[in-house]
Parts: sequence; C-alpha cells; structure tokens
Amino acid sequence: MTVTMPNVVDVTDADFERVVVEGSKTRPVVVDLWADWCGPCKTLGPTLEKVAAEREGAFLLAKLDVDANQVGNALLQAVRSQGIPTVVAFRDGEPVSMFIGAYPEPEVNSFIDQLLPTEAELVAEEASVEEASGDLAGAEEGYRQALEKDPGARDAAVGLARILAERGELDAARDLIAPHLPDVEAERVASSIRVREWAGIQVATALDDAKRRAASGAMREALEGMLAALADDRDAAREAMVDVFAVLGDEDPLVIEFRRKLTNALF
Repeated sequence: MTVTMPNVVDVTDADFERVVVEGSKTRPVVVDLWADWCGPCKTLGPTLEKVAAEREGAFLLAKLDVDANQVGNALLQAVRSQGIPTVVAFRDGEPVSMFIGAYPEPEVNSFIDQLLPTEAELVAEEASVEEASGDLAGAEEGYRQALEKDPGARDAAVGLARILAERGELDAARDLIAPHLPDVEAERVASSIRVREWAGIQVATALDDAKRRAASGAMREALEGMLAALADDRDAAREAMVDVFAVLGDEDPLVIEFRRKLTNALF
C-alpha cells in the first residue's frame, strides 16, 4: 500500500521519529496503523486519505504498516490498543487523541476538527508573531480578536495579559490569566505581575529591599539580597527568587547563576 499523495506518506521504523514526532511540532500528524490482512483497514484507509486531501495540508497522514515496523506495535502498546485499524494523532511531539476501528467519514472529519487549531488559536498565533517582532499594538488587537471568537482561548488570554502587565495594567492582566493557572505561561505572567507590584512594597526587611530592587530592574542586586534573605525567611525568599527567574527566563545568565546558588543554599 505505497502512498504517493500529497500530505499522505508511508512511515517506517527508520523515519518515524523525524516524520511523526518531530513533524508534529510543525503541524498535526495523524498515524494510521494498518496491516495488509486487515479488512477494516482497507475501508478506513481511503477515507483518511480523502479527508487529508480535502484538508489541503492542515495535517499530515502517516500510514504505518504494523507487520513491517516494530514502532507500530510499540505505539499500539503505548496507547493500549489491541486491534487495528488504530489511528493516533500527534501534536507537539506527543500523542494527543486516538480512535480504534473503521470510522465513517463524518466521524473522521469530527476527529480531525478536534485536532486542528481553532480560528481563535490561529488568530492568537499570528498575534504572537507580531508580539515577538515588537508590534505590541498589532499583537494586542489580534489577541483581543481571538478572545472575541473564543473567550476561553488560553494563548490569547495569556498573550494579552503579558502585554497589559508590561504596560502596568496589572489587575486586568491578573483577571485574564486567572482561569488558566497553573499553566506554565500563565504562571510566568503571574510572576511578572508580582514583581511589578513589589515597587510599592514598604521596606521593613532585607527581603523587602531585595524585592524593591527587582521591581526597579536591578536584578543582580535583588537576587543577591534574596539569596542572603534565605537565612531569615527561607520559603518567602525562595518564592521571590523563583518569580524573578520566571521574569528573566530560563536562558538568562543570571537565572543560570543564581538557580545554582539557590540549589546549593537549600540542599
């Protein structure tokens, strides 16, 4: 069953990692686990190929012969399926949904609809590109449009909150991220809000002083003060350092340096 259609490929043990796992980080990949002896597979296969053709590249259909490739059996075990045809959808390098059996075309289309990004997600994705390029006005407009389409759109809410927090509209930013905590990116915005609020703290302790320094942008001095404050209030000082780490980002040299120092101090 060699495939020559656009957006439909045969995969093997040799290229499964590249085509399916890595490929799904760019667009969804739907894996059709089949075998030549399987009658229902011969019914489902053409349906999947038809849907893939109609979606014009929105997802990649990867057909995997389980008799010829060990990775096929490993995947069946991983998703706890004992039969074929089994269809497993991958996004961002991980299996996210599946079905077993020869689904009719309407149900296949419904499965694909749930896998593909919504209109709101696509608008939010465009807004994130604008944000990364420095066009904050365009990004804000895009995030707001995405939220009009879907008030629960996580990426749009977090993206808009990030912009509002940077502008100092902390209450509005906090309201946007509240439904999405403890999502990692939402937590990062929450840390940014807390650090900005430290600007108004009344200095009574060394840790308070360190927080004020963080709010003013003096991050090295702030982290040094927080590290020293571990002796007085271990938990509060550690939490403050974690907030600063979140604001700076994992790749910042200060984060790498002081995360190591924090670990040594705690353990």
